[in-house]
Amino acid sequence: MTSHLTLAAALTTGRTVVLDGGMSNQLESAGHDLSDELWSARLLAEQPEAITEAHLAYFLAGADVAITSSYQATFEGFAKRGIERERAAELLGLSVGLARDAATRARAKGVTRPLWVAASVGPYGAMLADGSEYRGRYGLTVAELEAFHRPRVEVLAAAGPDVLALETVPDADEAEALLRAVRGLGVPAWLSYSVAGDRTRAGQPLEDAFALAADADEVIAVGVNCCAPEDVDAAVETAARVTGKPVVVYPNSGEAWDAEARAWNGRSSFAPEEVRGWRESGARLIGGCCRVGPEAITSLAATLAKS
Repeated sequence: MTSHLTLAAALTTGRTVVLDGGMSNQLESAGHDLSDELWSARLLAEQPEAITEAHLAYFLAGADVAITSSYQATFEGFAKRGIERERAAELLGLSVGLARDAATRARAKGVTRPLWVAASVGPYGAMLADGSEYRGRYGLTVAELEAFHRPRVEVLAAAGPDVLALETVPDADEAEALLRAVRGLGVPAWLSYSVAGDRTRAGQPLEDAFALAADADEVIAVGVNCCAPEDVDAAVETAARVTGKPVVVYPNSGEAWDAEARAWNGRSSFAPEEVRGWRESGARLIGGCCRVGPEAITSLAATLAKS
């Protein structure tokens, strides 16, 4: 169910769109074990209803956008589990369908605002499941990265999402590859980097990284995600200044991911009241990433509604 108002059009009105929170933490809170290399993508094949329920929880919490469970879903990753290419393509498409189903259920429960679906396109490092998405620099060329991303981006685009979420990108080279991969597909995209301070995780200046998307017609928003909340303020200002596009921002809780132990450590520093400053700096799509749950999204949405 696509809203009559496209997401791109909504952003031109100056409205602030609320994104959802972390898929994995919502699934884990419901008792699902995600301790394998496919992470939440495993449930596409084994328990798809759980994914629909997770999306629904965020829509009911106040999110306007559901980001699909395809972040770690790749042909290569599924192949390691013995899932053939045709079935893998079906599962990628299913990730969009499940989010659409959740929107339908939300409307049945009385939600009347526009609801959109963003098809998650995670970085190459997510498929490796070794923390590489927080480092980048995989030793691959831009052409090789484009060849990796293009097939699944085509499948996701064909499933009819409102936007492709090119997310948690650690490296400007991979961003260039992703921008090439989405060209000509007819589906808008946002590009969001995972950052540390004023640089990508691979160490490139954010000004240079954001500039790659400035003239990309397919890109309707640029920003950051799955970073510490403390890194958001400067990144939002830089993205808005360099690209002139709406900014997308959805940091994690502030806890740190231990790739070896596959666990989060530290304390949360995510404060929903900070979103006012993000919006004043140019953020128009605002939500949370890992370890940010429905309660935080409800608080975030209420803060934005009041300001």
